[in-house]
Amino acid sequence: MKRILPILVLVCLIWLPAWGQAQSAPAPAQSQAKATAPDAAADENTRKAKAIVAQAIQALGGQTYLNIRDREQTGRAYTLHHGQQTSNGVLFWSFSEFPDKERFELTKDRDWAQLYVGNKGYEMTYKGVHPMDPKDLEEYLRQRHYSLETVLRTWVNDPGVIFLFDGNATAAQHEAFQVTLINTKDESVTLYFDVDTHLPIKKAFTWRDPVDKQKNLEEEIYDNYRQVSGVMAPYNITRYFNGDMSRERFYFSVTINQGLNQAMFDPNSGYDPNKPPPKH
Repeated sequence: MKRILPILVLVCLIWLPAWGQAQSAPAPAQSQAKATAPDAAADENTRKAKAIVAQAIQALGGQTYLNIRDREQTGRAYTLHHGQQTSNGVLFWSFSEFPDKERFELTKDRDWAQLYVGNKGYEMTYKGVHPMDPKDLEEYLRQRHYSLETVLRTWVNDPGVIFLFDGNATAAQHEAFQVTLINTKDESVTLYFDVDTHLPIKKAFTWRDPVDKQKNLEEEIYDNYRQVSGVMAPYNITRYFNGDMSRERFYFSVTINQGLNQAMFDPNSGYDPNKPPPKH
């Protein structure tokens, strides 16, 4: 009996650690379930975000919206400082040809124009044509890169873009679904969609100033949607910079896919908006 007891103790010492490890280690099925649960939740979040964006595109006009080639807008624009209008506004005419041509004509005589073609910008006055101020051009290109049209027509088709459903929110006094898109350059834009109409009502993005390294927040509010040739277009757009209202645009008219005179996008063509195009 004295010989048996040491043998039993030795056997227990050998097997007990292994038995304890077997009890503490999760079963393979349990480990797999725990590992795949977060992935499944992330996939569901992505699917919901993409579905909301798809609903918004459909509400805007579906393929008609996605196939807009050109657009003409007229209205009145205001600049603001700390939320207060700095003038009585200026009349403007805007001509866009997607993806990267845009012309703004200002004043009632349409004798001052800003032209953007690709990554170049020009200012045209009675003194002639001059390159756009670099800081103003940089601001415009940033706005175009994060524009609602660019995001919904380009970003959403990039397989590298991440879609995140951020939940319900309130935007411009509307109940909204909040979705964030992040591209491969770690740039992000957050969109807010009306829960009833599915139309975009707000856009927000941030960028860091290369000089003072401070992060800036830019937001746009879209309101007063009207149908134009099968597309829903916002007739009021308000822009905020770091929480302060900075610009407002009120459109009088919007037309799409009417065909634009290509001379208006050539800074050296001598195009005059007050003269009818030549007949062929």
